[in-house]
This record gives sequence, C-alpha cells and structure tokens, in this order.
Amino acid sequence: ILSRLEKEEEYGKVLRAKGMVAGDGGDWIYFDMVPGEHEIRPCGPDVTGKVCVIGSDLKEDAIARLFEI
Repeated sequence: ILSRLEKEEEYGKVLRAKGMVAGDGGDWIYFDMVPGEHEIRPCGPDVTGKVCVIGSDLKEDAIARLFEI
C-alpha cells in the first residue's frame, strides 16, 4: 500500500502518510511514510484504524479505497 501511494497520477502528490491499521490475523500495524522511505512496525490494538495523508491534489476517494476505509 505504501509503495502504491507514491504513484502521483493515481493518488496525488503524497508528502507524508502515517497511521495505525488492522493487519492480517488481528495484528495491528503502525506505519510512517515519506516518498522513498517507509517504516512499518507492530503496535498494540486500537478500537479503529487511523490514517493521515498529507500532500497536494490528493485523490481522497482513491486513497480510501486503497486502505479499504
């Protein structure tokens, strides 16, 4: 997902993305992304996931579909 966010024509110009989402098997994942650099690590569970994407000309609907939210 994070690599795909770098496709400007599909998602807009993403400068930073971070959040906490449910992973496979009930695990939770924290991610932090800037173009060309991604960090992913396990984290404790939360009630709901959180995603923050900062950039310009963002295509919010496409980003929501990418994260399945």
